[in-house]
Amino acid sequence: MKYLIAGLGNIGPEYELTRHNIGFLVLDRLAEQYKVDFSLERHAFKTEIKYKGRSLHLIKPTTYMNLSGKAVAYWMNELKIPKENLLVIVDDLALPFGTLRMRPKGSAAGHNGLKNIEALCGGQDYPRLRFGIGDDFGKGQQVDFVLSNFSSSEFKELPLVMDRANEMVLSFCTAGIANTMTQFNK
Repeated sequence: MKYLIAGLGNIGPEYELTRHNIGFLVLDRLAEQYKVDFSLERHAFKTEIKYKGRSLHLIKPTTYMNLSGKAVAYWMNELKIPKENLLVIVDDLALPFGTLRMRPKGSAAGHNGLKNIEALCGGQDYPRLRFGIGDDFGKGQQVDFVLSNFSSSEFKELPLVMDRANEMVLSFCTAGIANTMTQFNK
C-alpha cells in the first residue's frame, strides 16, 4: 500500500524553524530516523520510506504554503494515491503548543495551505494531523506569530512532540485513522 504524507511549510532559510514550518520539521525528523534524504522533484522535496510493507512517500511542497495543493494534487495523481491515503501535517493556531490531533476531514479554519489543498484536491475529506503551535499573539499579529521561531522552552519540547507526531503518521499507515485517533487524540 502507498501513502502520501505531506508536511506543509515554506521553503527558504528565513522560514526554516518557524511555527508555520512544523510540517517540514516533522518530516525532516522522520526522514532522519529512517536515514533517507529528500531530493528536489516536481513541486516538492520528496523521499520515500518503507514501513511494515507500506511505501510512505514524504513530500515538502516547494510551492510555498498558500499553494500547497499544487504539490499535493500532483503527487496524489502521479503516485495514484487515493485521498484516504493522504495525510497532511499542518500547524494549528487553535490548539495549544504541542497538542496533536488527527482528523479524517475538516475545514481549513482559515489556513491558506489547507484551503488550497481543498480547492485542488476536491474538498475537505482528506486526513490531516494538526500540530498545535499555540496562539500567544496580540490582535492583528497572527502572521508575525506563525512566521516566528519557537520560544526556547517550546524548542526544548519540540523533539518529543515531533516524535509523537511521527508515531501517529506510522500508526495512520498501519493501524488506520480510527485506531490512531483512539490511541493518540487526547
